[in-house]
Amino acid sequence: MVRDFIEINDFTILVEVGSSGTVTTDACKFEEPLIAVAFYGSGNVDLTVKYGAKQKDYSNTKGLVFSFYADAAVEFIHTISPNKPLQCIVIATALRNLGDLPNDEGEIFTNLLHQLVHPKDHFVEGPMFFMTPEMETIVDAVFNIPYEGKTKMMFFRSQITTLLSHFFGQLSQQEEEVVNEQEREKLYLAKEILFKNLNNPPSLTELSKQIGLNTFKLKKTFKALFGVPVFKYLQNERLTVAHKMIHTEAATVQEAAWHVGYDSLSSFSNAFAKKFGYRPSQIKK
Repeated sequence: MVRDFIEINDFTILVEVGSSGTVTTDACKFEEPLIAVAFYGSGNVDLTVKYGAKQKDYSNTKGLVFSFYADAAVEFIHTISPNKPLQCIVIATALRNLGDLPNDEGEIFTNLLHQLVHPKDHFVEGPMFFMTPEMETIVDAVFNIPYEGKTKMMFFRSQITTLLSHFFGQLSQQEEEVVNEQEREKLYLAKEILFKNLNNPPSLTELSKQIGLNTFKLKKTFKALFGVPVFKYLQNERLTVAHKMIHTEAATVQEAAWHVGYDSLSSFSNAFAKKFGYRPSQIKK
């Protein structure tokens, strides 16, 4: 388990990485009241939040953006297993710092995270959704910084600022769409079906029948919960899987394209370049 704390202006950045050959737990607390936004990378690690006699549990955390208020009475517990490693970035600021944040950031926090700025308990859950493809790219870059020393820190600072900007930008654009627990489970199932069938995904109509939601409800609630339309999510997962295959030399560019369902190498290369900013042939092994 690696846990790094980095101070940037009045923000504390916590970067956590952990893996285990067996099921294990890792707990942490914060020393003072703060408002934070957590970004979860790959792994789908389970999270339990305990405060007093209360407890909240979170699963399916891969790609989750999770904002919250917490004080010193709150304990965060991650359950790590061979299939669920931990990758988490937490951007936090103490309540006492809100008035000192630069670039009107304190006002943004107050307006968009009002319930966290004025908490009514030791732990308050704020807005939560799944990362956009742009946010996923930034999180992946933070966990794979190719630089060292001062250059590494310069890059890190820029990515954290951009990540937080994307979070508030997405938050301000979101429509208020309530997704109930039954719909949430069906949407998680839809996400799983798409991921398991990247090379031959079902149509929107077929997917709707498989999970028991009509197509209109599927499109609307999927975007509300995961932050992107159904097939934007599919494309993003296709390209992410292909990138990993090429980077680890598990497949050639052509093989990776076929594996995730692209018949045209030029279409794959163009989509790849649009997402990552470089073509698949330029990946550094």
